[in-house]
Amino acid sequence: MSARPARMLWLTVAALALAVVAILSVAVGARPIDVAAIAGALTGFDGSGDHHIVRDLRLPRTAAGLLAGAALGAAGALIQALTRNPLADPGLLGVNAGAALSVAIGIAVFGAGSAGGYLWFAFAGALAATLGVYLIGSAGKGAADPIRLTLAGVAMGAVLVGVTSAMMLLQPRVFDHMRGWNAGTLAGRGPDVLLPALPFVAAGLLLALVAARSLNGVALGDEVAAALGVPAGRTRALVIVAVTLLAGSATAIAGPIAFAGLMTPHVARWITGPDQRWILLQTIVLTPVLLLLADVIGRVVTAPGEVPVGIVTAFVGAPVLIVLARRARASRL
Repeated sequence: MSARPARMLWLTVAALALAVVAILSVAVGARPIDVAAIAGALTGFDGSGDHHIVRDLRLPRTAAGLLAGAALGAAGALIQALTRNPLADPGLLGVNAGAALSVAIGIAVFGAGSAGGYLWFAFAGALAATLGVYLIGSAGKGAADPIRLTLAGVAMGAVLVGVTSAMMLLQPRVFDHMRGWNAGTLAGRGPDVLLPALPFVAAGLLLALVAARSLNGVALGDEVAAALGVPAGRTRALVIVAVTLLAGSATAIAGPIAFAGLMTPHVARWITGPDQRWILLQTIVLTPVLLLLADVIGRVVTAPGEVPVGIVTAFVGAPVLIVLARRARASRL
């Protein structure tokens, strides 16, 4: 089978897996709901308990997983291609740390106290952190390169995490509000969170798809990219904007979820090969599968309680990171 039909087949399989996991996300929980009740809630809401759970709780939660997953996956694929670092994830540019600090400031200074209230603070913090990292990484002679951006992101993230931790320790109200959000969760995310974030996710995905073809050239190095007529500087700037929109929106929706943007680009690369366009498409579909599946697992392992999705992805992602780090050819970029 040639490359394109094989890639289309894998993309179709991923889409079917996403459909199955989305149904599981609506059906599985402390109160299991059968498919007939789910269909009834979608076609003829009657106000019953099952219909209320489906429409007001499970569907928004599933939508949050779809949005945050697609955004995290695309951001992870972009940042790995931009930095040519197979162990990079969206937090590499300080996005999560900037969002967390901004949320802490929003709680402490402006009295934000709900997921909807966190949204704009998280997004503003993610944007400010990413711009700061880019300015630091591009200071001095020459344009910003992958190594300088990586080092600037790690340094910026460490500083911001330290400031956020200090605020949480010094202000009990900040700690109380952030301990749930900081773990990463899809619960309680309704239209007040999802609708404002949707345009930013859509814009980020569009920019990602536009930048994907140029990233194939940039991945070969600046000299080869220039010989191929690929504008490396403009492509990097476009990717930085896309990562900010995507990772900032995902963090605003679900909190800082680790490893989701790290794992699925590797799976996509194993399936599709090195073409960034196909890696991006596959990752946009696969990451929501991972996130929703982790959320379902978190609901059942300690039922009737729940484990936040960010903790489940960390349990899965940490061993994956160790395996990737020990590979001699960790999905070489």
